[in-house]
Formats: sequence, C-alpha cells, structure tokens
Amino acid sequence: MKLQLKRPLAFFDLETTGTNIGADRIVEISVIKLHPDGTDEARTWRVHPGIPIPLESSLVHGIYNEHIAEEKQFEELGQEIADFIHESDLAGYNSNKFDIPMLMEEFLRAGVNFDLDKRHFVDVQNIFHQMEQRTLKAAYQFYCQKEIINAHSAEADTRATMEVLLAQIEKYADVEWEDKKGNRSKPVVGDVEALHKFTNLSRPVDFAGRMVYNEEGEELINFGKHKGKRVEDVLNVEPSYYSWMMQGDFPLYTKRKLEEIYKRWNAKKAAERYQNRAQQAANQGEGQQAKPAFQNNAPKSSPNVNQQSSQQYNKPFKKKEEPAKPVDDDMLAQLAMKFKKG
Repeated sequence: MKLQLKRPLAFFDLETTGTNIGADRIVEISVIKLHPDGTDEARTWRVHPGIPIPLESSLVHGIYNEHIAEEKQFEELGQEIADFIHESDLAGYNSNKFDIPMLMEEFLRAGVNFDLDKRHFVDVQNIFHQMEQRTLKAAYQFYCQKEIINAHSAEADTRATMEVLLAQIEKYADVEWEDKKGNRSKPVVGDVEALHKFTNLSRPVDFAGRMVYNEEGEELINFGKHKGKRVEDVLNVEPSYYSWMMQGDFPLYTKRKLEEIYKRWNAKKAAERYQNRAQQAANQGEGQQAKPAFQNNAPKSSPNVNQQSSQQYNKPFKKKEEPAKPVDDDMLAQLAMKFKKG
C-alpha cells in the first residue's frame, strides 16, 4: 500500500534554542514537501534566533552562535516559509507536541497569517509509539534497516521521518490495533486524514495540550486545579481564569484558542441576558393587561396633606370655652329659688 495524497504533505523538523515553546526560538527548519505524484522538494533555512543558543542545545544539534550570526531572523523568513507549505498538510516526528506549536509561535510572533484549521497533522512518533514504542533512531533502524547519517541535523532527521512513515504504511497495512475501549481497527493506512485521526488520539485543542477535547467535542482544561473541567464551566465560576491565562507564560497559539472559546462563551452569556430581559418585559406586559380597565384619575394629595386632613377630621368636637363670670346677688337669688324646699 502506498501513501495516497490529495494535496502535498510537508514533512518538517526544527532545531531550536531549547524546548520551551513560549520562550525558545528556531535556529533551523527543514521541510520536505511530498507531492501527490510522488515527487518531493526540500528546503532548509538557518535562522538567527535573536537570543543566544545555550551550549547544551548546540551540543545536541551542532549549531552554534557563530553559525547563525549572519542569518536572517524569523520575522524576515516567516512569510517565505509559510508560502512554501501553505497548501500542505503537515507531518513530523513529535510534531504535534513540539514542532507545530513552536512553528505557530514563531508565525504569530512574526505576524504571519498561517491557518491550521483545515489541515491534517500526521505525527509519525505517535504511530511509532503506539505500535512499537521506540525512538527515531530505533524507528529508522526498525522500519528502514538503516542508520541515520548526520543524526540531529534537521534535514537528516526530516528525511528519516519521511522514510519511516512510508515504511510504516507498508508494514501495518493489514495490522489490527486495539484502543483502550477494546475497539479494533486497521488505522495505519495510506490516507492522510485517517493518519491524522490516529496520531491525534489525545485530541488537543492547542497542540501544547493545555486544553483537550472530550468525546462530545467540548474543550477541557488539561492542567492545574481545573484539569478535566469544561473550559466554559471554569469561566462560569471563575471568569478571572481567562485573564490569568492570557497574561501568563502560555504559548500564543494556546491563548488564541482560549480567546476563541472566551468569545463564544461571552456571546452565549450576552444572548442569555437578552432572553432574560425579553422574558421580564413580556411578564410585565401580561401584568399590565390584567389590571382593571377603570382607573381613578383623581389627583393625588401629598402624604402630608392627607395626614393633616385625617388628623383634623378625626379630632373630637369641643365646645368653645368662655371665661367664668363673677358671683353676684342675682346668681345667689337664682340658686336659692332652685334649692328652696317646697
């Protein structure tokens, strides 16, 4: 069985200043673009990282500061690299966890528009680890019966990766594989989309694996105190978590995917608020219709006037008191007549 391509498949490998996706930089990138007709074309770029290359990294890939002193920085090369692979699917060795997020970080930092949404990604290491569990050197020996010459140079490792994938497709054409749920299939086939699915079983949202999809296609936090929780649920109970991640030392692509989720969540919240207000307005309208048609339009007195009026009319009637008159002879005569015995 041969690898069947609908569009080019770009195998690539990076040499970098280190393994921190957010802080380290590319010093070399090699791409072999395999076309549907079986031909391939290779390009390699040396890159000035803009920061010193640590000695421990130079000892691994053999690229020292003096080797890239006159090279262009990624900001100058990014568009050229993007143009070379723009129509291609991507393949590499451990590419899903390192090479793709590192490359995307450089593209974003340089302001180069490179869309990943409609591409397929084939991680040759994932096929190998899930089928044999070895290293690239052992994989090349196991599948191709060869030793990598000039190992840890970008082009040598990239070509070895390409040859390993082609050999894997031949070797596992009719080999069954059983997943964790006991489902059996023959996943290693000459189809990039099928290989994409098989080499992305962890279903990362952002390649760095800070967020992953669950079986329902919902994004989950994949680290820290909220690991395993839906991102939207975390935003519901702790909205500040978004700001913490956006301001933290996370890869730019992780932040971009989180921002997409946040905007979607925020739009849902806005829609819910609008529905609630509309429902409240509808309920108020129904209450007004239920009121009696007759309305007392008499002008209302102020509470003070009403209170004074009430107090005024509720007071008991008292007869007006007159000043007492002095006692004289007439009054005494009248009293004597009144109490005179008969």
